[in-house]
Amino acid sequence: MASPFEVVALAASAGGLNALMRILAALPADFPAALVVVQHLDPRHRSLMAEILSKRTVIPVKEAQEGDQLRPGLAYIAPPNRHLLVNPDGRISLTQTELVHFVRPSADLLFESTAASFKERAIAVVLSGSGSDGAMGVKAIKKMGGTVIVQDAKNAEFAGMPEAALATGAADFVLAVDEIAPALQRLCAPIDD
Repeated sequence: MASPFEVVALAASAGGLNALMRILAALPADFPAALVVVQHLDPRHRSLMAEILSKRTVIPVKEAQEGDQLRPGLAYIAPPNRHLLVNPDGRISLTQTELVHFVRPSADLLFESTAASFKERAIAVVLSGSGSDGAMGVKAIKKMGGTVIVQDAKNAEFAGMPEAALATGAADFVLAVDEIAPALQRLCAPIDD
């Protein structure tokens, strides 16, 4: 019994921490895919995001480190000021290459690397945020056969990122934040091989 999806990549910016918390808190401990998270943070401060999230979730949450091996039911958070890339061998790379759309970490780079590495076994989730980061990346996910979920801009604190992702025409699902975790559970439910 394998999940049809191996990786769920989530991206958020302004107003996104609350959305991330609600989604991760609603997922079960035995969630069958790895979760990789990019949240735009102030690069000058150590991030407490992994600690904050892990206090509210049954899924273990950790700040991603270079070379981490993706594991189902674990959430990896991009550290401040590092792009997080997913490699075909399921390992994480962290880079400090140039800013993308004025941000690092970049949703686009996360989604593009996830699409290239996991193709139809990848899900991208775009949450609240200003700007258009993630829009190019969801096109890559869609092109490689993956699935795209976008938070409904009407219930996002900041509608920029969801609206930009929607404008690509790549969204498979447009959901209120509290509908996203149940949708992920349905999509990732193991199927008999």
